[in-house]
Amino acid sequence: MLKKQIALIAVSVSVIAAYGGTLTQYVNPFTGTGAIEGGLSGNNYPGATVPFGMVQLSPDTHPAPDWFNASGYDYNDSSIYGFTHTRLSGTGACDLIDISLFPTTCDATSSSFSHDNETASPGYYRVLLDDEGVTAELTATPRTGIHRYTYPEGSEAHILLDLERSAQKGSWDRKIINSQLRVENPTTLSGYRVITGWAKLRKVYFVAEFSEPFESVELFDGGSSRGNATVANGRELRGKFAFAAPDRKVTVKVGLSGVSVDNARENLHAEAPHWDFDRYAAEADAAWDRELAGIEVTGDPEKMQTFYTALYHTMIQPNTFSDVNGEYMTPQYSVGRVPEGETQYTTFSLWDTYRAAHPLYSLIMPSRNADFVNSMLRHYDDYGYLPIWHLWGQDNYCMIGNHAIPVVVDAVMKGTPGIDAERAYEAVKGSSEQTHPNSPFEVWEKYGYMPEPLQTQSVSITLEMAFNDWCVAQLARKLGKDEDYKKFSRRAGFYANLYDPQTGFFRGKDENGNWLEPFDPLKYGANGGYPYTEGNAWQYFWYVPQDVDGFIALAGGQDAFEKKLDTFFTLTESSGEKNDNISGMIGQYAHGNEPSHHVAYLYNDVNAPEKCQKLVHRIMNELYNNSSSGYAGNDDCGEMSAWYVFSALGFYPVNPAGGEYYLGTPAFDSCTINLADGKKFTVNARRKKPDSYRVKSVRLNGKPYKSLRLSHDDIMAGGTLDFILD
Repeated sequence: MLKKQIALIAVSVSVIAAYGGTLTQYVNPFTGTGAIEGGLSGNNYPGATVPFGMVQLSPDTHPAPDWFNASGYDYNDSSIYGFTHTRLSGTGACDLIDISLFPTTCDATSSSFSHDNETASPGYYRVLLDDEGVTAELTATPRTGIHRYTYPEGSEAHILLDLERSAQKGSWDRKIINSQLRVENPTTLSGYRVITGWAKLRKVYFVAEFSEPFESVELFDGGSSRGNATVANGRELRGKFAFAAPDRKVTVKVGLSGVSVDNARENLHAEAPHWDFDRYAAEADAAWDRELAGIEVTGDPEKMQTFYTALYHTMIQPNTFSDVNGEYMTPQYSVGRVPEGETQYTTFSLWDTYRAAHPLYSLIMPSRNADFVNSMLRHYDDYGYLPIWHLWGQDNYCMIGNHAIPVVVDAVMKGTPGIDAERAYEAVKGSSEQTHPNSPFEVWEKYGYMPEPLQTQSVSITLEMAFNDWCVAQLARKLGKDEDYKKFSRRAGFYANLYDPQTGFFRGKDENGNWLEPFDPLKYGANGGYPYTEGNAWQYFWYVPQDVDGFIALAGGQDAFEKKLDTFFTLTESSGEKNDNISGMIGQYAHGNEPSHHVAYLYNDVNAPEKCQKLVHRIMNELYNNSSSGYAGNDDCGEMSAWYVFSALGFYPVNPAGGEYYLGTPAFDSCTINLADGKKFTVNARRKKPDSYRVKSVRLNGKPYKSLRLSHDDIMAGGTLDFILD
């Protein structure tokens, strides 16, 4: 079935290249959209968006999406319930799903569809609604979604607009607080809704303009018709609009804003002033082609599709949140304004993306990464600490630690222009001292670890906070803050306080220093009530990226560490049920979730790079493909994709803020990173055979390179890295 699906999708991708650019032809938006045989897939969606846009316009294949169809779309479904303008890409939880439109000939609220009549490319989506005979096409600008509906000859042409449809009501206490739908004139609607859920109290404003005037209008609140009223207020608002549609086509432009209806209108008029749908789709494709051109690879076409689809998924989010006039809704629910030339962003899934996605942004788009960091600093100014999981301008506090800290530190340490280093330091230090969810710093200082009765997920939080403190220490040293450097360096070593030499694992302790019993290193935790987060003691053993040498010594030295790595990748025993996020298994290694992502590269630290290369090659080839089930786990706002992008280049940031990359094995014959200052860094792979992956030697700028780590500065200087592969 898998090979058949890959073949079908490959055909689909080739067919829809009507707008296809040089690189967008290699992107398959259906990758990661639906599991095969019960596994995880990615939780991606195939709909229309532009790089880092506010609008993600895509079909919803479930009436109320939730955990296992978090993007709103599942490739295994066979019905479409509407086309909504916002969603999340690759997450394990669902939210957004705003402003639903559905074209119909008979007032149906859903339709069956077939993948045979469904196509997608970057910035464009098309599907035939089988029950209606209506062809729906979607494209987007950063803040505007654009629909084109083609109705069957002789049929009626209706559009349903639904402000009540959302992700599952009740999940995350989700409910609509209030909404409004207003008919401004025969071709224009406007309105808003205030909804709370995973992101609390979101305000979403919109203006919709239609290419044809309404022949009739009927507004509803729940089951009650408001007749021919031109405005309705309530919590279950819907509208039914009929059109003459003499050419059988109706185009709709929907502008969004988090601030006001007037800003939504300004966004729409600034970005979508005309009615040429094909031009918008071509411009969206061109925008994607420009972004993807940051990295140019040559090699096997199927691998190129995997690579550019992964790169595409890293560029769907973070999402634009400020309007064209610079205004945005602050976490205080006031209106802020960014400096001219900057953009406020949201959707920071930081527990995931600090590991590889943000280091990738630092490398290939430092200017945009500065906007990401400055967005976080503005959040700090309003909120008192840096964001943990930033969604529609608010913090939902999901996951542990505060991993905006390494993102901010990494950007400053790499000299990213446009970031005030002192302001950044104030934010990372303040966020490391101000107690907030999952971060009771008075407990941290008192005990030198997180005691499980006082802080659940204690081992995972201890390890991750120790890394974050190391990051603060590095920035303190850079800025000459010696006392802070000493303080945070001491805290960075707290990880050792939970190492148990008897069992050889990091373990939970109570507030009296007693190990928690019983201890089973194979038992999984979820998101509370156990010392480990979304994993077990085996998977969390390896997280000391700030002090690998000290960690190896603590664990018994290089030989013992290598043997433990060997066991980790071969031990298949289990105890009880796995956490839902655990998939993509190689022994205890779980590529489907982030805590494992760096572990294969640790073989470099025990002088066994050949084992690193073998595993990285295996993961790239076995745990990624171009089908709907193309990822081994949730893509998590592009983090799973970022692992592939880096690894395919031949290196990976084991320490996300360390300024170095561990060498692996490149997937392509040639790869060029087009750096922001016009320089180029090229990676070449000279293979003995087409499937060679073992590294025989490496040369940097023509000279033998013996180190197993590559510095960020070496890349940014431009040049050539040659791998000789046996």
